[in-house]
Amino acid sequence: MFLENLAFSLNATVPVFLMMVFGGFCRKTGLLDEHTTAKLNKFTFKTTLPALLFSDLSHADFRAVWDTGFVMFCISATLISVAVACIYSLFHKDKAERGEIIQASYRSSAAVLGIAFVKNIYGEATMAALMIAGTVPLYNIISVISLSLTSPEKKGDGKKLFLDTVRGIATNPIILGIIAGMAWSLLKIPQPVILDKSVTYLANMATPLSLTALGASFKLSDAKGKLPVTLGITFIKLILFCGIFLPVAIIMGFRSEKLIAVLVMLGSATTGSCFVMAKNFGHSGVITAFSVMLTTLGSAFTLTAWLFILKSLNYI
Repeated sequence: MFLENLAFSLNATVPVFLMMVFGGFCRKTGLLDEHTTAKLNKFTFKTTLPALLFSDLSHADFRAVWDTGFVMFCISATLISVAVACIYSLFHKDKAERGEIIQASYRSSAAVLGIAFVKNIYGEATMAALMIAGTVPLYNIISVISLSLTSPEKKGDGKKLFLDTVRGIATNPIILGIIAGMAWSLLKIPQPVILDKSVTYLANMATPLSLTALGASFKLSDAKGKLPVTLGITFIKLILFCGIFLPVAIIMGFRSEKLIAVLVMLGSATTGSCFVMAKNFGHSGVITAFSVMLTTLGSAFTLTAWLFILKSLNYI
């Protein structure tokens, strides 16, 4: 049983991280440079990931899969996680870096790693899409607020902050893909074969391309200084939140795909898009880049361990 559970956990995590290692290899050998990787990240974020979410949701019976309790749990856990991140940031003396600490501590790679993990285990990502629907808008709102208020350049008055938040949500391709897929399912719109196959082609590219681009984005040179605060972020991101909220999710009756979606929401690595947002608001991005690197490396082990524990207890 031990070896069977270990094999299950490794089969779920290792292929995901091998794709990231492959991305790093491509960058080291010159197959992908910084410019190409940036374009690849933008391409997956704006096309293939929305297509994947649309494909999963549009084919699902959304009325049947919708779970208000699950979505509200994801929203509540995210808000509490943000509160914990804010408290942790107060221990950091440099106020201009507190926004980076807050964002890096709570914001997960839900769209990239979340979908990859759930699809790798269950073959579909409907529950992951529900989780993303509940958390991605909050991710954007809180990131804009925290980074703007702590920006060294003091960017954004109240009006600009509000407009940036609304604009970020309204134009987020992930959110648009979810809304389109939900609407397609609820309205029961038939999908022509040509459209279905075209969207499926795009959707099938999402996971390998996004993980390859993510792996190619990391640079060890970004890990200069800031080790103590970043280790704290890594502990909070990969261990503390899971230790707090996974038992609550289990008590609430979440199992299988839902529990995996919760695990990814809580314990996956800090998303690489945090660095782009931090730079756009005038922050140095050093803490963010280091957090993305450390949490990504650490999550290869912690996610495997959490999966092993959940599988051993027969919750997934």
